Amino acid sequence: MSTIASYLSGDHESCDQLFADAEQAAAGGRWDESGRLFEQLRTAVERHFEAEEQILFPAIEARMRDTMGPTRVMRREHEQIREGLDELAGALEQKDPSRYLGAADALLIMIQQHNVKEEQILYPMGDRLLGAGAAAVLEQVCEILFGKRQVSRDDVS
Repeated sequence: MSTIASYLSGDHESCDQLFADAEQAAAGGRWDESGRLFEQLRTAVERHFEAEEQILFPAIEARMRDTMGPTRVMRREHEQIREGLDELAGALEQKDPSRYLGAADALLIMIQQHNVKEEQILYPMGDRLLGAGAAAVLEQVCEILFGKRQVSRDDVS
């Protein structure tokens, strides 16, 4: 059975790969390639955040009757990640490898810590709280992530 946790965790993996590819290109001084990969990363991360902030988080908050709990923390961390992406964009614009790699290291730690909280706590909690309603939430999430409501295992690999 497909779960919110499995799809959003799989999307984390896709974003992580784009992050690593962009960083590797920057480390090799391949700035055009790094810039292209970075834009793909930023688009993927924003799409992921949109699925969470517009669909998943409100659904969880409605079930919990609480907007001050874990979803608030995740939204705050999303803002910090966006700031880190802005720092990477600045380093790319300047073609500054030490600035890029330093910012990437700091951002990677932040993203890894964030993803662990979502994958081990928030997503499973969402699947449990939403129960039978999780399928409808997952369809909406997948429409944002993949541009379609019907999903398959290939969509997250």
